[in-house]
Amino acid sequence: MGVAIRTAGESDRELVVRLLDESFREDPVSRWVFPGGAYLARTHHKLMAAFTDIVLAAGWVDVTEDGSACALWLPVAAADPAGAGPDDDGPAQVRAAVDPANERVELIGRLTAGIHPADRAHDYLWMIGVAPQRQGEGLGTALMTQVLDRCDREGRPAYLEASNTGSRRLYERLGFTVMTDRVLTLPDGPTMWPMWREPRG
Repeated sequence: MGVAIRTAGESDRELVVRLLDESFREDPVSRWVFPGGAYLARTHHKLMAAFTDIVLAAGWVDVTEDGSACALWLPVAAADPAGAGPDDDGPAQVRAAVDPANERVELIGRLTAGIHPADRAHDYLWMIGVAPQRQGEGLGTALMTQVLDRCDREGRPAYLEASNTGSRRLYERLGFTVMTDRVLTLPDGPTMWPMWREPRG
């Protein structure tokens, strides 16, 4: 199946936020960050909006032409040799924008930053969202394959965190392997699997 894909712009922001909100409402990590159905329904989209804004500013968003799926990517440089890391205020700023009373919004950012590999430059798949009624049609695979093919041509690794076993299996089929020494189990919550993909020759 041919899937037409384009790079999203600022005018696509609301589309991307809506796709992510719909796609991740049943995700174990989203339900951990926003416990309770009513709370999740009124607040979850704010976190998806914060993520979208970060990636539109510092990375890129690929979206299918029909608006049914999107993927958020960030290029990540190797760590500064002096030890400078990512902006420590980032998770706190996201929490302030989403819900200052919810410490899990900040905690998830700090915990995932803590397991993120920093020794090699790579492309980071932050999130991928497919409209619920279109899941299982290969749209996510098409979005990822476009970038992974480029990574292979350029000799560039890729990284992501799988938040459920279904997505982990998909990513394994695309050449990602679990970084077993970095697996993250959230406090009283689900497990996240950091996954790395070496470029294919």
